[in-house]
Amino acid sequence: MTTVFAPPLVEASEPTKRARRGFTGVAILLGLVGFLVSVAGSWQPSYWGDEAASVLSAQRPLPSLFRMLGNVDAVHGVYYLLLHGWIDVFGASEFATRLPSALSIGAATAGTAVLARMLVNVRVAVIAALVFTVLPRVTYMGAEARSTALATMIAVWCTVLLVHVVRSRPTTATRDLSLWAGYAVLLGAGMAVFVYTALLVPVHGLLVALLTRRSRRATAAAWTCGVAAAVALASPIIFWGLTQREQIFFLARRPQASALDAAVQQWFGTPPLAALAWLLITVGCLAAFIPRFQGPGEGARHERAPRAELLILLAWLVVPSATLLIGTHLITPMYAYRYLSVCAPAAAILVAVGIAGLRPFWARATTLLLVVALAAPGYLAQRSDFAKDYGSDWRQSADILRVEARPRDAVVFDESTRPSRRPRLAMHLYPAAFVGLNDITREDTFENTDGLWDSTIPLEAAAFRLAGTDRVWFLQNIGSRETTAGTGLAVLREAGFSIASSRTINRTILIELTR
Repeated sequence: MTTVFAPPLVEASEPTKRARRGFTGVAILLGLVGFLVSVAGSWQPSYWGDEAASVLSAQRPLPSLFRMLGNVDAVHGVYYLLLHGWIDVFGASEFATRLPSALSIGAATAGTAVLARMLVNVRVAVIAALVFTVLPRVTYMGAEARSTALATMIAVWCTVLLVHVVRSRPTTATRDLSLWAGYAVLLGAGMAVFVYTALLVPVHGLLVALLTRRSRRATAAAWTCGVAAAVALASPIIFWGLTQREQIFFLARRPQASALDAAVQQWFGTPPLAALAWLLITVGCLAAFIPRFQGPGEGARHERAPRAELLILLAWLVVPSATLLIGTHLITPMYAYRYLSVCAPAAAILVAVGIAGLRPFWARATTLLLVVALAAPGYLAQRSDFAKDYGSDWRQSADILRVEARPRDAVVFDESTRPSRRPRLAMHLYPAAFVGLNDITREDTFENTDGLWDSTIPLEAAAFRLAGTDRVWFLQNIGSRETTAGTGLAVLREAGFSIASSRTINRTILIELTR
């Protein structure tokens, strides 16, 4: 076993510049692999509650969307606006709305390769991109109509730009200013798309302190101005997010994650893959920092091994996670596994450092294949029909109604579970299946409200709307209060209906009642 680090170059020679240009093609190819892995099967799982929030919000007319953002979900407003334009062009199918995330993962894969090459070497760069491509957290967000994939792409390329700026020699004032302005715009865009991207600021501060080859004082001042400009750009989102912080109070109702839970679930998904990943990260760190883990003569040859770069990657992995975990336990709930998706590039590079340190070649190849093999079951599960939110089955329920329901039939939805799990969302996500059906409990559609969802009235108050109806379709959530109490069925029975058929899709019970 030996270290994989090579000393950083003080200045780019002509051969080095040609090598960088040559690596561009490799990075693009790796990005294409990342895109294909994420996009494959992305259309298979049914939508779930968070994606419903994205799709329904993006389908609102702009005045309605802005009105809603003033009341709820402002932190996702930029993403909703981008998705609004995307849906206008490509439609609102699962494939169409998840495609931007797969494209973002492709770009993030290329960015991870470029960053790993800048910080370590080409071998680590290629391995890191391949590891990043198959990490369960990455393949999940690559098939999700949410903002985390886009934020991760911005985070990694923002870091690439910062490394380039602090390592390059000062040139003209105009060019330097444009580079820092680009960094500020990227960082601000990352915060606007996903506000927890701000957790990278202390990591970037460490990067500036350890890698700067210019005047440290001038670079630190320029970076501070860049961060201030980024915060200013994202300040409307940050402000509205703080005023709507009660949105994440639902985290208090969940069991609080421990450090061990985070170590497994944040990026790696399963204990076997997490154990292997952390072993490889440990191996890479030991090889870099402890001479006895280096091969004979390696210590002398790599006397200037870039341990600073390794510290930056470790900080990227640990600092955001520790901040949210400590804040959750000491202040208020603020932690969820997906919130740390922006740290996935650091995880991939650190795992790649451990793999690249193995000798001989077959050991590296076998270990990389083992990472892929351990990630494969989770990947296949993510592309199954009921992969989202522990079994969301709205599309499958809608498919049955599309075939069996008839115009003028009534439809009733279980309203007793939390809004993001209510079967009524299927009606907006798969509207073709509900054409001609009478939604008797809806008071106003979501586009006309200041919230995310439709406003409804109790079934008891809407029973009079069943006059002239001979058949009702009742969509009920398994395990909801409605299922145990049966109040909705009781109201329908009182209105003269009886159960003709009942079938369980996955977590939805579809009940047909006739008069």
